[in-house]
Amino acid sequence: MKNRWSHLEQGDTLLGSFISTGYPVNTELMGLAGFDFVIIDLEHGVCAEHDILGQLYALQSTPAIPVVRVESHEKQRVHRLLDLGVQGIMFPRVDTAQQARDCIAAMRYPPDGVRGVATIVRAAGYGTHFNDYRNESKTTLLPIIQIESAEAVKNVEEIAAVDGVGVLFVGPMDLSTSLGIFRQYDHPLFLDALHKTLAAAKKYNRVAGILLPGVETTRHYRDMGFRFITAGTDILLLKTAAMQLVQDLRSA
Repeated sequence: MKNRWSHLEQGDTLLGSFISTGYPVNTELMGLAGFDFVIIDLEHGVCAEHDILGQLYALQSTPAIPVVRVESHEKQRVHRLLDLGVQGIMFPRVDTAQQARDCIAAMRYPPDGVRGVATIVRAAGYGTHFNDYRNESKTTLLPIIQIESAEAVKNVEEIAAVDGVGVLFVGPMDLSTSLGIFRQYDHPLFLDALHKTLAAAKKYNRVAGILLPGVETTRHYRDMGFRFITAGTDILLLKTAAMQLVQDLRSA
């Protein structure tokens, strides 16, 4: 199984976006746009688990790596997605090292974890290369741990130390809300949280990620050390383009 995350290991920056609608055509368009990865959002998006397979088919002809943000840490939700062929799982609201360990365990087969074992699954070519898939899955599947609360920041070094953590991903709106400074991204409390997350990532050789508050901040956060960067959603892009088109038509 090809490690599509190898560019992260080489120190490159990867760019992605969220899929909120769950419509395969939208997902395919986002994949064809040139993003390195797309995150299908089961936490805040309007799609559900039964919409995932169609979106994976839509991404097959694109270079984008499929990631899913789950709505909970329940292991059965995780291994169902991995069996379908998802190559990264984003876990929201991870506040402690134990929660992070549970997330990693859900992505790993025994004896390293608690992922259910089934050989006739899409991710393993419906059984044609299960042994290779199982043996390589520890390095080819990316666990993305969201740091989005004051408690998570307090525990971020312990979270980063958990074996298997791939990305420490800052959710700015949730984090700033938890800190009592909603969307004040220049506030000292928010900046301190970022620096603690970056320091923990560096200490334990993890990748730091963030959802950009705005495209104009790309260079700023990249220079800080974030290398797993996301911006926008398909809903926002459609809404923004449609509103601009209406404005242009009325102006004309």
